[in-house]
Amino acid sequence: MAEKIKIDNNVFVYPMPVTLLGANLKGKANFMALGWVSRVNANPPMLGVGVHKSHYTPEGIMENRSFSVNFPHSEMVKKTDYCGLVSGEKVDKSGLFEVFYGELETAPMIKECTLNLECRLIETLEFPTNFFFVGEIVAAYSEEQYLTQGKPDIKKMESLLLTMPDNSYWTVGDYGREAWKTGKNLIGKKEIEKN
Repeated sequence: MAEKIKIDNNVFVYPMPVTLLGANLKGKANFMALGWVSRVNANPPMLGVGVHKSHYTPEGIMENRSFSVNFPHSEMVKKTDYCGLVSGEKVDKSGLFEVFYGELETAPMIKECTLNLECRLIETLEFPTNFFFVGEIVAAYSEEQYLTQGKPDIKKMESLLLTMPDNSYWTVGDYGREAWKTGKNLIGKKEIEKN
């Protein structure tokens, strides 16, 4: 086995989901590309998003106390990247997608995306460079074509993934193994082989 070497501690979790964060600002839908997304609570379902303070979107999230997280199909890569390149403060992105609203009526969502999560803002944490918004998922929307047994199917969704610091988009690869079952035969063994 190779020797471990110390590397720069400013590392990113591999990979990150590519999403479009939605918020209303000054009466218009705005979307920004975002990779810093994570589930933070099981029940009720909650999600956390990390957004740099320099972005325009936090203003809308705090004003309306809501946001959406939209998962674009891989074919939406150009428009998704564009949303990460231009600020809604200078460019009106409200007409870029077909927008719809759900229960909260203040969290714009994108019809073209394979999965939409409508979130009510629960808490805002402020860090030196970023805000971390925690939202309760009040509703989720998709289409039958992206589901298997009523649940989102990562292969059918053809979601984008992001790696940093190489700043690259990827699509989901091959199936690995079944979670919470693959290692069951190791439970109770006194010695486990080092592989």
